[in-house]
Amino acid sequence: MAETEKEKTDRQLIELLNELRVALPGAQVLLAFLLTAPFQARFGHTTGLEQAVLFAGVLLTAAGVVLLMAPSVYHRIRWNEGGKKDVVRVGHALFLAGTASLALGMLCAVFVVADFLIDLAAAVVSVIVLLALVAVTWYLLPLERARDPRIRQSE
Repeated sequence: MAETEKEKTDRQLIELLNELRVALPGAQVLLAFLLTAPFQARFGHTTGLEQAVLFAGVLLTAAGVVLLMAPSVYHRIRWNEGGKKDVVRVGHALFLAGTASLALGMLCAVFVVADFLIDLAAAVVSVIVLLALVAVTWYLLPLERARDPRIRQSE
């Protein structure tokens, strides 16, 4: 039995909120790590570049946390007014923006750790590999699979 448009919107909203429940704790843990790093005893040994990249990582991760929390807040403010399709559409965009910001924050954190522990070359290679992994698994794979008519027909 095919679902109605209302049932589809309700399901999409539940799925979006469940996905946020998965993504948000990891983002919050990363933000906590980044916020405490400057207060560690060895932080004084970091270079100006490492400190600048860490600060950028803090800002990007904080923005990611805000963006990942935004769909829930948006839904809560709008929940009694109807407009679930709008909530799903806006929540979807905020979720994708939040994951992109979080990915950049993670790249900054990896850069700082790799540069501090090993060297600049290791940091650059680590960031490139992680960036490729994020790009392929978070964005390219789902976009490519969405274009495959065999997958779309199997549902």
